[in-house]
Amino acid sequence: MSRTVTVGLDDSAESRAAAEWAAREALLRGLPLKIVHVQEPMPRFVARPPLLDLEGYRHWAERLTHEAAEGIRLRHPGIEVVTEQLTGTVADVLCEAAGFAELLVLGSRALGGLQGFVVGSVSLGIVVRAERPVVLVRAGEKAADEHKPDPAGVLSAAAAFRPVVLGLDIDQPDDTLLEFAFDAAARRETALRAVHAWPEPPRSLLRLPGDAEFHDTLERGQASLLGKVLRPWRQKFPDVEVIEASRCGSAPQVLAADSRDASLVVVGRRIRTGFFGTHIGHVTHSALHHIAAPVAVVAHG
Repeated sequence: MSRTVTVGLDDSAESRAAAEWAAREALLRGLPLKIVHVQEPMPRFVARPPLLDLEGYRHWAERLTHEAAEGIRLRHPGIEVVTEQLTGTVADVLCEAAGFAELLVLGSRALGGLQGFVVGSVSLGIVVRAERPVVLVRAGEKAADEHKPDPAGVLSAAAAFRPVVLGLDIDQPDDTLLEFAFDAAARRETALRAVHAWPEPPRSLLRLPGDAEFHDTLERGQASLLGKVLRPWRQKFPDVEVIEASRCGSAPQVLAADSRDASLVVVGRRIRTGFFGTHIGHVTHSALHHIAAPVAVVAHG
């Protein structure tokens, strides 16, 4: 069975933005786009008096996916688009759909201002369970937002892509995560900024004589370790410009600061189940809630 770029569709603005992003990604990868709408057994908005209009809901869902597919075909000539109507619990159905996809794309709602974004319980539940990459896209995300300004200073999809940003833990680097990020940069013909954050040394150490030299030595050592992790991937993807960003500070804050001009941010999620169930890690959790660019969460061992 051939892989697809799959997007979960409902009638929200963030879902429509996700569908457009998924279409552009499908073209970059040369893959079909699959639009999936999940019909819940008893949708909340039809379970209202005076009538339970389930048949009306089914017609509405079919029209929603049909119109979305037709619009994408018009805006992206040459793309292969298929639609699928499925029934069940949204998170369960989309997790299963992700298993047959190259990646799964979902929408994420903005709160506005400094408050960040809303990653709903359904989307978060899919992210922590899916073993294929999941991309979260914000409402209002446009193609031009992922590109640099043109010579006139206007954002344009005809200009070069902004960099792909990779949040990397050099203590436990994973090939699946690194390959996804390098491949994304290569397809966009843009730079990859690999971001690694390391903690500030305890203040007690920095009060010793020579504390500045100690900090410089630590900084050079961390930068060297990052370069060592990236070296074989530079060789595998020689056409990708790599920007190594080893920063001292809080990992979520460092990654957010380095992602302000990103076209795509790539973070990892280790596949494991602890005593309290699956989890995604604090850096990835923060990225989903505070980074404006599309965020790809790549599950790895």
